Amino acid sequence: MQYKTTADLKVSKEIVNQIIGQEDATKIIKKASKQRRHVLLIGSPGTGKSMIGQALAELLPNEKLKDILSYHNQTDENVPLIRTVSKGKGKQIVTQAKLQSMGTFRNQNIILFIFVIIASILPYYLYAKEIFPFDSPIVYAASMITSIVFIIGFMIFLNLSKKMGGMNKTQTPKLLLDNSNKKKAPFLEATGAHAGALLGDCLHDPLQSGGLGTPAHERLVPGMIHRASGGVLFIDEISTLNPHSQQELLSAIQEKKYSITGQSERSSGAMTRSQPVPCDFVLVAAGNYETVKHMHPALRSRIRGYGYEVYMNDTMDDTKENKEKLAMFVAQEVIKDGKIPHFTKQAVEVIINEAKKMASTSGKLTVRLRELGGLVRAAGDLALEENEKYVKPIHVNQAKKLSRTLEQQIADKYIEAKKKYEVIKTKGVQVGRVNGLAVIGSDAAFSGIVLPIESEVTLGGKKTEFVATGKLGEIAKEAVKNVSVIILKYFNEDVKENYDIFVQFLQTADGGVEGDSASIAVATSIVSALKQVPIRQDTAMTGSLSIRGEVLAIGGVTAKVEAAIDAGIKRVIIPKSNEQDLVLSKEDQKKIKIIPVSNISQVLKQALVWKGKERLLKKLNGKN
Repeated sequence: MQYKTTADLKVSKEIVNQIIGQEDATKIIKKASKQRRHVLLIGSPGTGKSMIGQALAELLPNEKLKDILSYHNQTDENVPLIRTVSKGKGKQIVTQAKLQSMGTFRNQNIILFIFVIIASILPYYLYAKEIFPFDSPIVYAASMITSIVFIIGFMIFLNLSKKMGGMNKTQTPKLLLDNSNKKKAPFLEATGAHAGALLGDCLHDPLQSGGLGTPAHERLVPGMIHRASGGVLFIDEISTLNPHSQQELLSAIQEKKYSITGQSERSSGAMTRSQPVPCDFVLVAAGNYETVKHMHPALRSRIRGYGYEVYMNDTMDDTKENKEKLAMFVAQEVIKDGKIPHFTKQAVEVIINEAKKMASTSGKLTVRLRELGGLVRAAGDLALEENEKYVKPIHVNQAKKLSRTLEQQIADKYIEAKKKYEVIKTKGVQVGRVNGLAVIGSDAAFSGIVLPIESEVTLGGKKTEFVATGKLGEIAKEAVKNVSVIILKYFNEDVKENYDIFVQFLQTADGGVEGDSASIAVATSIVSALKQVPIRQDTAMTGSLSIRGEVLAIGGVTAKVEAAIDAGIKRVIIPKSNEQDLVLSKEDQKKIKIIPVSNISQVLKQALVWKGKERLLKKLNGKN
C-alpha cells in the first residue's frame, strides 16, 4: 500500500469493513445478520465491540421495519390497543385521524356558535317586534345578561378546547414507532439504561382527574427494546443491568413482544398496561469475562442456545497487512473526528510502533483501538495548534506524554516522590535491598512502577515465621513463601527451620501488589540478607520464579522497563522469554542495559556484588 499521507487512503463507508483485528467476530456477525442471531461479545474495553454491533445492524435488511400505533380502548381505557402497519403508513393514519377529528370538532363549534348567537339576539328581537314584550326593564336586562354569559361561556369553551389539543384525543392514535425515514435497520445503544428507558414507560398525568386527563394510549412511551425492533439492541456491561431488567429482557427476546407499563417511580404504571408491543430485535450483549459470571443465567443460555458467543482479540499478528490496516485505522479516525489533519506516513509508523508496545507481546499489534484513537486525536490537536497541514512524528511523540493514562501519571508522581525521599535508590550497594518492578492499573490501562523491597533475616524461634508486608495479594504472598525452596536448592539451607524472614514491599501503591512478577526480586533480597551479600542499587528486576529456579515470563515488561528508565536506573534484569516482547524507542535503548536471564543463579550473579564472597559464588555456580 503506497501512500504519503493518510489522505491518500480510501476509507470504506461500510462499518463492517472498518473493523480491525477481529476477523472471527466479523465472520460471525455476517452469519448472525442472515439468521438474525443474538451475539455475546466478551473482551477488553476498546476492542471494537460497539462497532461490531453497528456493523451487524448495517448488515440487517430494513424490509422488516414497521410502524407501531397505540389506540384508545373503549372497553378498558387502561389497556391501550396496539396496531402494527407497514413502514411510513403510521404517519398517514395519524394525520387522517387528526383531520377527521378536527373536522368533527369544527362542525360542533359552528352549531354551538349559531346557538349562542340566536340566544343572544333573540330577546332583543322579540322585544323590538313586540312579539314578546317585557313588562319591565329588569326582565330585559336579565335576558341580556344571560346572553352575555352564553357568549363568555362559549369563549371559555373554545379556549379550553384549544388547551386540550383542539380535538378529541381518544379518537386519535399515537404513533409509537415511526420508521418512515429510516433507510437501514436501527441500532440502539442501551448501556446503563434504566428500566423505563429500556422497557418502555407510561407517563404520569397531572390532569388525570375530572375527565380532563391525557388518555392512557397517549402516555405510552416505547422503550429501546421496541425502538430497536427490526434492528440491533446493543448493551455493553450487560451484567450492570439489575436482575429485573435482565429477566424482562429475556422475556422480550423470547416472545418478540412486550407490553408497555409503568417502570419508573413517578409513572402511573400500575393502572395502565398496553397490549403487547412488537420488539423483534437482535441483542448484542458485551462485557469482559467477569460479565459472564454476573449475567442472568437464563439470558446467557438464551444467547448461547440461539446465537453466538465471541471472545474478542486483544492483539493481532505484526504483519505487513495488519500494519496497513492500522494505517487505515488512523485515516478512519481522522475522518470521524472531522477536525484534525491527516497523518504523514512517518507519523503513522510511530503510531504502529506504539501499537507494538501496547500489545506487550512479541510479534503482535494491539487492537485496543480506542486507546490508540486517543493518541491519534491528541497528536492531531497538537498539529492543529501549530497550524500544520499534516501530523508529523514529533506531534505523535509529544502526544504520548500529553495523553498519558491516569495510571501513568500516578506512576510518575510515585517515582518522583520516592526519589525525593530516597525511597528509590539508584546508586551504590546495599544488603537486603533490591529494586523490583511492578505495574499498577488493569489490563486495559496500566503503568510500570519501581517497587523497592527490603528483607531481614533473624534467628528463628520455636515457631518459624515468614512475614511479608506491603499490601500483598494472595499470589504475591505465595511467591514470597516459595523462595525458601530456592534457597534450599542453591545453598543447602532450610530457612524455615533456622530463621525468621521478614520481607517488606516499601510504600506500595494504593492498589497493592498482586501477581508473582516480583519473585526474583524477593529471592534476591532474601539471599542478600541471609548471606550478607550487597545488591547493586543501579539495577532493577522483574520475573516470575518456579520452584526449580527457572525465571518465567511476566506481563507488562515494556512498561516496567520504562519505569526503571524514568527512575534513573541503569540496568534491568528481565526473563529471557520476555526479551522479544520489549519495545523501546532508540532513545530509551541508549539509557538502559537489558540483562535477559533464564534462572535465579544468573539473576544473583548479575545483581549481587560477590567481592569477598567468592566461595558462595562457586557454590552457586555448582548448582547451574
